[in-house]
Amino acid sequence: MNPLSSGLRPRSPGRTVNRQTGFHIISWNLLRRTGATAHDVASLITDERPDLLLMQEATTDIDRLQDLVGGHYARSPLPGRIHGVACWSPEPFVRPPVTCALPSGTIVRRVAQIVDCGRFAVANVHLSHGQVLNRRQLRWIAQLLPVNAAVLGDFNLVGPALVPGFRDSGPRSPTHRMADVVPIRLDRCLTRGLDCVERHVLQRFASDHLPISVILRLHK
Repeated sequence: MNPLSSGLRPRSPGRTVNRQTGFHIISWNLLRRTGATAHDVASLITDERPDLLLMQEATTDIDRLQDLVGGHYARSPLPGRIHGVACWSPEPFVRPPVTCALPSGTIVRRVAQIVDCGRFAVANVHLSHGQVLNRRQLRWIAQLLPVNAAVLGDFNLVGPALVPGFRDSGPRSPTHRMADVVPIRLDRCLTRGLDCVERHVLQRFASDHLPISVILRLHK
């Protein structure tokens, strides 16, 4: 048995989400070049029907997504890299997603993608590996977001996020195997002013990361 599969929610064909209940977001690190393809992502969309899909390590191959499933798509490449963060929505974006440069390390310059969802905003992130730097990047992003907001993606983080005002609202199951051996939870969801009413790690093995799925609604 895959050590990440224990306790995970099985794939549900065509699951729909009542928008009165919440807003369905999926985040997935695709693993550039050798991981999930545009067809894998399209299959995920067809099966899970998210209101917003966030992707990390998305290459130009994923730019074909609109041809496969329609909807609306934007990708923000990392400077000097073949991959970046990307997002897809079945509905038009309130406004085009914004690309923001993050405090960077000495090797990889990082960006975040901020998506306006109307009554709240979502930041799509692929943070640095340094455990001081990635927490500084999170605090930087928090300053850019409105009161009601969520941050999802590959945090490359071990331990608590330590972002004032935000709660760790995502699933607690591992999403990655460090050195292909040790299960670890790198893919996360932080929220402020939002309640997470449903959270799962999805069983998709085209990448070295498993997708996370959350349903968020405004805090009452």
